[in-house]
Amino acid sequence: MAAQAQCRLALAVGMDVSGSVDAVEYRLQLDGLAGALENPQVQAQILQLPSAPIWLAAYEWAGQFNQRLLFDWTPLDSAETLTRLATLLRGTTRAPGTNSTGIGGAMAFGEQIFEARPGCGEYTLDLSGDGTNNDGAGPEFVRQQLPGRNINGLVVALDLQVGRDERQMDLMELSAYYRKRVIQGPRAFIEIAIGFSDFERAMTRKLLRETETLILGAR
Repeated sequence: MAAQAQCRLALAVGMDVSGSVDAVEYRLQLDGLAGALENPQVQAQILQLPSAPIWLAAYEWAGQFNQRLLFDWTPLDSAETLTRLATLLRGTTRAPGTNSTGIGGAMAFGEQIFEARPGCGEYTLDLSGDGTNNDGAGPEFVRQQLPGRNINGLVVALDLQVGRDERQMDLMELSAYYRKRVIQGPRAFIEIAIGFSDFERAMTRKLLRETETLILGAR
């Protein structure tokens, strides 16, 4: 259908809800994505090309076989649509999950979602996480099966309550892991959140960077 083909970017956001994420952090993560979608700058960039909208899908992931779609492909064609998705996220409650972290499984699930949204000019998978893979195939092996897909990361480091040295070490190790094993593509990048309380700021920066690139490339 013509409507299906009108898509400049298919953006799938996968959020880590494994056992290391407690109830407060879960809420900060979903509400953070909601807040980023309602940010005026983000909305202005997303809505700048209404004839070829960005399509968005969001899901949660934990272990290798533990993923849950929060909402399916939705064209971001108005501020009202973005507000509706933000409201949906704020009203979402946590489902039972596992303690394990399956980043490779999260990638594979993202690819399944992409296959259901053909005809886009670009495909980007965004994975947020606060730890390394410990369940199933490693992300470095799964991404080999995803040629042409852009994969960006949002690394959630230890929050400000820990010591400075410990926080810095965690940030360096997790950032290096995502750079080496997770992200992919010529413009791939990671964004950093210092704790889940910083998630909305980091997600906002990430969305601005991605949508700005698209706008500049479309001119």
